[in-house]
Amino acid sequence: MEESTRDHSKWPAITVGLLLLIVGLVLAIGGSKLVNLGGSAYYLIAGVSIIACGVLFALRRGAALWLYALILFATLAWALWEVGLDWWQLVPRVAILCLIGILLLLPWWRKPLQSKGGSLALVGSITAAVIVAIASQFSDPGAIEGTLANNSQTAGDSVNPAQVAGDDWPAYGGTNAGTHYSSLEQITPDNISELEEVWRIQTGDAAGPDAPPEITNQNTPLKVNDSLYICTSHSRAMALSPETGETVWEFDPEVSTMGADDFSLWAHMTCRGLAYYDAANYSTAPDATEATATTNAPSESGPLLPVERFDNNDSDTLDLAFLSLLLGTEEQGNTPPMLSDTDVMCPRRLYLPTADARLIALNADTGERCTTFGENGEVDLTNNIGGFDPGGYYSTSPATVTENLVILGGHVTDNSSIDEPSGVIRAFDVHSGELVWNWDSGNPDNTEPLPEGEIYTRNSPNVWAPISVDETLGMVYLPMGNATPDQFGANRSENDETYSAGLVALNLEDGQVEWVYQFVHHDLWDMDMPAQPVLIDLATNEGTQPAVIQPTKQGSLYVLNRETGEPIVPIEEIPVPQGAVEGDWTAETQPRSALNLLPPPLTERDMWGASPFDQMMCRIQFQSLRYEGQYTPPSLEGSIVYPGNVGVMNWGGVAVDPERQALFTGAKYLAFVSTLVPREEVEDGQGSASEQGLQPNAGAPYAVELGPLLSVLGLPCQAPSWGDVAGIDLQNADVVWKHRNGTTRDSMPFDLPIGLKVGVPALGGPLTTAGGVTFMSGTLDQYLRGYDITTGEELYKARLPAGGQATPMTYTGADGRQYIVVTAGGHGTFGTKMGDYVIGYALPE
Repeated sequence: MEESTRDHSKWPAITVGLLLLIVGLVLAIGGSKLVNLGGSAYYLIAGVSIIACGVLFALRRGAALWLYALILFATLAWALWEVGLDWWQLVPRVAILCLIGILLLLPWWRKPLQSKGGSLALVGSITAAVIVAIASQFSDPGAIEGTLANNSQTAGDSVNPAQVAGDDWPAYGGTNAGTHYSSLEQITPDNISELEEVWRIQTGDAAGPDAPPEITNQNTPLKVNDSLYICTSHSRAMALSPETGETVWEFDPEVSTMGADDFSLWAHMTCRGLAYYDAANYSTAPDATEATATTNAPSESGPLLPVERFDNNDSDTLDLAFLSLLLGTEEQGNTPPMLSDTDVMCPRRLYLPTADARLIALNADTGERCTTFGENGEVDLTNNIGGFDPGGYYSTSPATVTENLVILGGHVTDNSSIDEPSGVIRAFDVHSGELVWNWDSGNPDNTEPLPEGEIYTRNSPNVWAPISVDETLGMVYLPMGNATPDQFGANRSENDETYSAGLVALNLEDGQVEWVYQFVHHDLWDMDMPAQPVLIDLATNEGTQPAVIQPTKQGSLYVLNRETGEPIVPIEEIPVPQGAVEGDWTAETQPRSALNLLPPPLTERDMWGASPFDQMMCRIQFQSLRYEGQYTPPSLEGSIVYPGNVGVMNWGGVAVDPERQALFTGAKYLAFVSTLVPREEVEDGQGSASEQGLQPNAGAPYAVELGPLLSVLGLPCQAPSWGDVAGIDLQNADVVWKHRNGTTRDSMPFDLPIGLKVGVPALGGPLTTAGGVTFMSGTLDQYLRGYDITTGEELYKARLPAGGQATPMTYTGADGRQYIVVTAGGHGTFGTKMGDYVIGYALPE
């Protein structure tokens, strides 16, 4: 009986021994490969040691506990040496081994070994690991703690009203300056906790089974003309009541599939916003007095002129004299504005870009077409463009409207071929839709409208992000894209090399180039300019300067004098890795701003995982790929692009408070892998419709395989944080605070009411207000968040019913309340929940 009991007691120890043998073998085999690649020897040493430990357990030797205690303690010491007190970096290195150690102390595993000293040693190692885990809770090595000063006292001049939205939100970025800033201050850090949802609508524009892979709801509404205006993924426009969300009117352009069977083969489908024009905001009389011009100037809260609404059906019975009486100019003794017939018929209008490449002018009061604009209220944007695949050319961003012009660029599908539509920028007459000028970077000096039958330069760099305008200076600011394909540039022209991946300033009147500043030379990484340039009058040691700030994917915030193009914040040309594939070349240096959110270069120790096993595999990946820092050229073996091509900043851009002279932004940190594939290895028709996977690059010697650097479990291979928020003092060009943004909720395979605050990527921009509160909604988890702009403290969080990959906006309702409105509709390739919601928030009445 005694012998039988002893025989039975050996099985738990043997079972543990076998499990440790398996763990050790996996680590030893992977560790051996990692060492051969020049990586860390830890996994090999740990694997061999765990194998030895497993053998000792199977033999029921007390030394097994001693050895495991040593392995755990040595692992803890190695982890602290590699990453310090960084909780998220310590977890994959130590947590599982610590958990195994706790299990080994359970009586049925421990007793057969009869090693009291070994048990105490293992308890000591586990205790040390727990102490380190607790200590790491009080440390975030990537965070920057600080408080933004209020620079309003030192800024000197009063804030330029062209850079501030007030009771209304009349343009995508608040104004044509793109600051995403409002002077409203009803919502403050003291009362934001009381903010509540007051209305919610669903537009009815669902993705559907035939949707493109990247169908998105990125709309930022406009609030003007006592209405809230939105557009949807399928280019529908709607007018809502600003106080209730109730639909006032709706317009469906009935987007065509452009010859395709359905939309599923399109790369994109989105509408970021509408543009608004009001004839009453401008005096167009050639001999108008100074008083009239002043009266008709735009204000931060919309038109100053008391223009009464009139029904569109009756508008053709109104003559100019009657309209002048409505404007009140005759009784003031001033020359009345000379309004055109189109203004009388459609004095307040919206410009809607559609996914099938049209620009439609709508009466903002009724939602009916402004029939005198173009042909029956629309302009065909395919004119002079040439052929393209369905969905391969249209304007995803709203147009920019000035006194006389409506200006827009266009999205072009990346990496489909070397024969894509031109990136031409076109300026149409705001009244008639007639083309006034066009700027094609492939033919930059000829801005006269192209004759019928001629084609703009194929494949020239485009502008897909919103455009900014300074009407006082008479200049247009273009955030430039690239000639496609992105990762192979041997065939680019001299003009392509001059104008791509930079900021171009044009003369507003005729489209001629005023200046250009390039931020990426010979871009091989898809680092095109993704966001609206921000115009701000910046206080400097040399006095107030007219500045333009360009957010970028590569992490730099370039600050230039918007009149001259000269840097205000220093820009340094830094040496970068060399060695492009055969036939291509790389620039020897790249520009880097002294003001940037660039992360440190990746190292092997930055590789991450949920366990030692996938972390080891990520290290093997890292050592197998080419990486020599930022701007490592694309290669046949695969190159790491970090920051990746979704950017540190993307189309959401930044919010700038011109009063505080401060900037708020989100920052993403995801590594991507770019692998060139020789043309002979690509089958005809092979390729992805999205911006990940195999990109065909038809006509180029290489296709390219693109995707994030992920572990075998589908998690990012580099350690968190993967997304931050940051506050910047613009006067000192200093990042004052930076914190993790967002949680793992909605990214896990199971739904929990909480998430781990690792810091997650966000697509969508911020909104900041004079109340000292900044809002953002674009994270992978479904929340609208409110932050204290001075410290970055998260003050408020509201759950959204779908992904909030859009930029919030704010306005004052007729009831005197300040509203915050956000679109919650998801993003196809970002992987968030799809929906069709628009939601309004306000403080209690």
